[in-house]
Amino acid sequence: MPTAVILAGGKSTRMGRDKLALEFCGRSLLEGAVKRFERLFDRVIVSVGDLSKYGEIGAEKVCDIYPGRGPMSGLHAALVHTGGDVFLAAADMPFAAPEAALRLIELCGRNDICAPVDARGRFEPLFAYYRISVLPHAEKALLEGNCSMAALLEALGARKATAQDLGPLWSERLLMNINRPEDYEKLCLELGNDKC
Repeated sequence: MPTAVILAGGKSTRMGRDKLALEFCGRSLLEGAVKRFERLFDRVIVSVGDLSKYGEIGAEKVCDIYPGRGPMSGLHAALVHTGGDVFLAAADMPFAAPEAALRLIELCGRNDICAPVDARGRFEPLFAYYRISVLPHAEKALLEGNCSMAALLEALGARKATAQDLGPLWSERLLMNINRPEDYEKLCLELGNDKC
């Protein structure tokens, strides 16, 4: 079983405060993500830019080796730390389902990466499966200053997983993320203040 890695290294610039501390279904977004993935993954780690953050979260943590370079740094550090394949999930995606993650792992086949695509065919690299074989490519990209996750997926010919591939595990909310105050307000309005 690959390790699930919850990305929590962002600066929440667009939110104006730490978005991962926002409440969703009675927990912070970060704690909710960890708990969801702990149901189906034997090992769940939180990828952070600063090890002193999120002390209230009991999960194992890994810190960026190349700080300040976005999700590519989190992926790289996770691959180095685990020495194996990882499933990457952004903590700000409240409906990112571990069941869908397992399906993406199944769909990967011999590819280095498997990621879902939206209706326009664009990859979602922050809810995707990465084999350890990606590590030298991520390292090279970081050293060259190319931190684009989309470019990495394109360069390695990632397996595209469509809504049809995911079947009943797909929903319009699966890849939804919370970046701005209006995103969170909309989420709360849609669900009701205390509903999931």
